[in-house]
Amino acid sequence: MKTNTFKGRDFLAETDWSREEIETILDVAKELKTKRAIGQAHNELLPGKTLFMIFYNQSLRTRNSFEAGMTQLGGHAHYLDPSKIYTPAMEGQEKAYSTERVSDVARTLSRMGDAIAIRCYGDPVNWEYGGAHRMLREFARWADIPVLNMEDDVYHPFQGLADIFTVKEKFGGFKGVKFLMSWAYSPSIEKPRAVPQSAILYATMMGMDVTLAHPKGMELAPDILQQCRTYAKQAGGSFKISNDFEDALKGQHVVYPKAWCATPLFQPPIGKADEKKTQAIFDANKGWICDEKHLALADKGAVYLHCLPCDRGFEVSNEVIDGPQSAVFDEAENRLHVQKAVMSLVMR
Repeated sequence: MKTNTFKGRDFLAETDWSREEIETILDVAKELKTKRAIGQAHNELLPGKTLFMIFYNQSLRTRNSFEAGMTQLGGHAHYLDPSKIYTPAMEGQEKAYSTERVSDVARTLSRMGDAIAIRCYGDPVNWEYGGAHRMLREFARWADIPVLNMEDDVYHPFQGLADIFTVKEKFGGFKGVKFLMSWAYSPSIEKPRAVPQSAILYATMMGMDVTLAHPKGMELAPDILQQCRTYAKQAGGSFKISNDFEDALKGQHVVYPKAWCATPLFQPPIGKADEKKTQAIFDANKGWICDEKHLALADKGAVYLHCLPCDRGFEVSNEVIDGPQSAVFDEAENRLHVQKAVMSLVMR
């Protein structure tokens, strides 16, 4: 395994990495998970290393899996609340005595630690689709250390890694696996697109037979969809889109229904920032819930996935998420292992 090709690299989007490199990350994650399971320490991998974590949004799994992961690798994670520091801001968006330009923050932290991880989407960038991802790219442009994407408004690459790692554990591989990424209803209309977009990118990259299901008005970004078609062709899998939830569920091996926001929620150019229209689309599709009746349409050996937190009673029923086909807590645990794998490779 040639780890020197990973050292010092940013992890901002799965599209920046090849399938071979992603498979190496999954192999390392499996090794680290095995070591933890048998009680074998691996704190020699990143001794004395520091990860700075900047959270513009709240978190349970992401924050704790990164903090625990750094501890287990022998390093330390610093939690940075943007409201308690001078909030990093893009040029032209600064406010005197309350913000600090991204370029300055990136260069300062580069002198003190070994990687910068950032979570940002939604309100902090006024729901401008792609605004948060541009900010992460700006951090990466100025930082001399790796920048890691803990979720932005386009990609959630670590969640996607956990998704495919879980699929590989459950099915032994990817070839022939039918993977459904579906929208599901939520009372909240403010749900970023990053999880479904990363899920279908990784699934098609790995060669699964992927279906994206959603009501009309919930379309994902056109460039993401085109990349999925390219990946599917390259890997020998397939990719299709359906607006019929029940039909899309039939025969699926992986069922992953999750809410994301409608196009009208976003600011131009991708939307028109129309919350009333967005709400109307949500309200018209309350039947998109993964309950026992719907899960029964999938393959008998199907597994249910969700990135969590879920809206119980809306996105999924208790019987499904707490039932024998649910793999959501395996999936949540796997965030720890895939993140440790990436950090151990890029932060050396």
